[in-house]
Amino acid sequence: MPGLIGKKIGMTSVFGADGKNIPCTVIEAGPCVVTQVRTVEKDGYAAVQLAYDEKKEKQTTAALKGHFEKAGTTPKKKLVEFEADFAGELKLGDSLAVADVITEDVKFVDVVGTSKGKGFQGVVHRHHFQGVGGQTHGQHNRLRHPGSMGASSWPSRVFPGMRMAGHMGNERVKVFNLQVVKVIPEHNLLVVKGSVPGAKGSYVIVEA
Repeated sequence: MPGLIGKKIGMTSVFGADGKNIPCTVIEAGPCVVTQVRTVEKDGYAAVQLAYDEKKEKQTTAALKGHFEKAGTTPKKKLVEFEADFAGELKLGDSLAVADVITEDVKFVDVVGTSKGKGFQGVVHRHHFQGVGGQTHGQHNRLRHPGSMGASSWPSRVFPGMRMAGHMGNERVKVFNLQVVKVIPEHNLLVVKGSVPGAKGSYVIVEA
């Protein structure tokens, strides 16, 4: 199995064997339930759908209730498909814990999350512009402005892709090769070295 759905718990630090303090992120990875197995013959591609995190039945649509009942599980909040051929390994209703995926052989993982939304931001915060300089020569109100856009009588427009103010954050971000520091199977916890995109409590996808 190449991955699990999880939830970012927060950050902490762990002392390594050399005595150095390692900044770490704690992820609650699983348990996840197999709610659908796709095959090439039936669906045109091979994949397995995992579900994670309990959801109230009254907040679940009738179609999804039937989908979860077919797998023999309660309604879940998060559904993710992992493309690979698992027809002989997994079946509907199987439960996957962190110890089933993050074995002793797995030293590094990739984590996918949604970055924190920053709203509408200017060029200094969004693109690390320095502004237009000091307050001399009559410049009193454009310290954090973008400055010239580079367009004159030709082409008389701003080219697409110009770094400007705009919406920042709230994007899908993937961080590669995070070192596995510790696995705590009794609590379904995974501790990785470094930071993971997203706020506390946000969903992440751990790929082994």
